[in-house]
Amino acid sequence: MPVLRRHFIKAGLGLSTGLSFLRFLVRDGHAAGPAPSISHSFDNNTVHDLAKTLAQHPFEAPSQKLPPTLEHMNFDQFSSIAYNPEKALWHDDKLAFDVEFFPRGYLYRPRIEIFNVVDGQADLVPYNADLFTYRDPALKVTEDVGFSGLRVRYAINTPGVMEECAVFLGASYFRALAKNQDYGLSARGFAKDTGSLKGEEFPLFRSFWLEKPTAGSDSLVIHALMDSPSITGAFRFSIRPGETTLFDVQSSLFPRHDIDSGGVAPLTGMFYFDANNRSHVDDWRHAAHDSEALQMWTGTGQQLYRPLTNPTDLQFSVFSDTGPYGYGLMQRKHDFRDYEDLALHYEKRPSLWIEPVGNWGDGSVNLIEIPTPSEVNDNIVSFWRPKQPLKSGQSYNFTYRMYWGWDTPWPTRLARVVATRIGGVVDHPEVRQIVLDFNGEPFRTLPPETRFHLVTQCSTGNIRNVTIVPNPEVKGMRALFEFVPGDTKLSELQAQLATDQGPISETWLYRWTA
Repeated sequence: MPVLRRHFIKAGLGLSTGLSFLRFLVRDGHAAGPAPSISHSFDNNTVHDLAKTLAQHPFEAPSQKLPPTLEHMNFDQFSSIAYNPEKALWHDDKLAFDVEFFPRGYLYRPRIEIFNVVDGQADLVPYNADLFTYRDPALKVTEDVGFSGLRVRYAINTPGVMEECAVFLGASYFRALAKNQDYGLSARGFAKDTGSLKGEEFPLFRSFWLEKPTAGSDSLVIHALMDSPSITGAFRFSIRPGETTLFDVQSSLFPRHDIDSGGVAPLTGMFYFDANNRSHVDDWRHAAHDSEALQMWTGTGQQLYRPLTNPTDLQFSVFSDTGPYGYGLMQRKHDFRDYEDLALHYEKRPSLWIEPVGNWGDGSVNLIEIPTPSEVNDNIVSFWRPKQPLKSGQSYNFTYRMYWGWDTPWPTRLARVVATRIGGVVDHPEVRQIVLDFNGEPFRTLPPETRFHLVTQCSTGNIRNVTIVPNPEVKGMRALFEFVPGDTKLSELQAQLATDQGPISETWLYRWTA
C-alpha cells in the first residue's frame, strides 16, 4: 500500500499505521471513554489515496450501534438536541466560517469522523456531550458516540450574523442555499441503482476533513471520503456562499465492482403538484414542490426545459448527450402567490445547476420521477450517467461547479417557459388543453408586428387547435393547443416558439401519461 506512505511517515507513523487508520474509520462507534487521539499529516492527495486504497479491500460498514437511550430516537427527539453555537469549530477565531455538528440518532446512525485541518495537520474533532443542549436531559449521552454530520455557518444574509448555509448529513447527501433562500433540494456524492427493482445503494460520506480558512477568506474547503459496497470516492468541495452559493467539486471514484447503473452529480428534489399535474391531488394551494423542471443545455447547444410530474407509476426519462454544458433541477416560480404557503415558502427554494468542467464525453442526463402521496417524500432524482460502465479497479474523475441560487448562471436570449398548465376540454374529456406561457428577451427586442407560431410534435396521438396570444401579465406570449391522445397511454410532447426567421425559445418537453 505505498500510496499511503508519504502521508503517514511524515506523521511519524509506519505503513501498518496507515492500515490502522483505515480500520479506525470503520471502528465501533459505541466505544466508551474518550475518542482516540488521531492526528496525521494532510494534503490534497490524502483523501484520494485513502479512497483508492479502501477500494482494494472489502467493504466494512461503519457501526450503527447506539446506546439504549438513542437507539429508538424519533424525529422530534433528534431535533430537540441543539448544538451550542458558542462552541462551534473556529468560533473563537472570528473567521468568516464556523462549523457545528449533528448528534447521532433517528435516521442518522453511522458514526462520521470529522477532522480539523490546520497547516497541513489533521486532528480528529473530539465528541463531547456538552457541545449540545438538550430539551430532554435523558438524551444526554456522555460516552463517546461521535457525530452524524455537520453544518456550515456564514454571515450569508446579515453582516456579523452567522447562519447555516450548507449541511452534510445522511449517506452522501448535502444541501445548500443562497442569500435570502430556504433549504429545498439536495445533492449527493453518487447514485447507484436509483429506482431499480433490486434496490438502491446509498454510498456514505464516512469522514470529513475541514480546512481551517485563513482570516478574510470567503471560501471554505471540505474533503469527504465516500464508501459503499460497490464504490469509494474522494471529494473536494470549495464552498463560496453568496447571492449564488458556489460549490467547486473535484471527485475521484474507485469502483469495487463494475457499475453500469451509476449516477454522477445526482440531484434529489420533491415535486408534489402544480398546474400541469394535479388531477390526483386534493389541495387548496396552487402548487407544492422544491423543483418544477429539469433544465438542460446540451453539447449541441440545445436548451431544453422539461416540467416535472408526480406520476402514477415510476418513470425513467433518458436524454442522451455528448459533452453537456450543464443540467439542473430548477425552481423558476419565486412569487408567494404561486404557492400561498406561509409555512413552507416554496418560492424561496433554490435551483441547482451543474456545470461540468471539462468534457464528460458520451452519456445521458437521467430523470427519475417516483409517485408520492404527499410532499414529505423526495421523489425526483436527476444525474449524469456515463455511457460506458464504471469498471472495477479503474478510477474516474469528474470535476464540476454547482450553482445554488435563483436561476441558471448564464444569460439567454431565448424566450423561456414560465408556466405549464394542463386541463380538460369542455365536452371532450379525453382531450387535454395545454397552455404554455413564455417571457424573456425576444419580447423586448422584436418588432411589435412580429408574427409567432408554435412548432410542435408528439410521439403518439395528435396536436390540434394551436393558438398564440399576447400575455401582458408575463410580458410575453401564451401558446395554447389541444392534445388528443386517442388510444395511447404515453406520449412525448415537444413545443418551441418561433417566428418566420426561426425558433426564439427554449424547447419545452413533456411526457404525458394516461
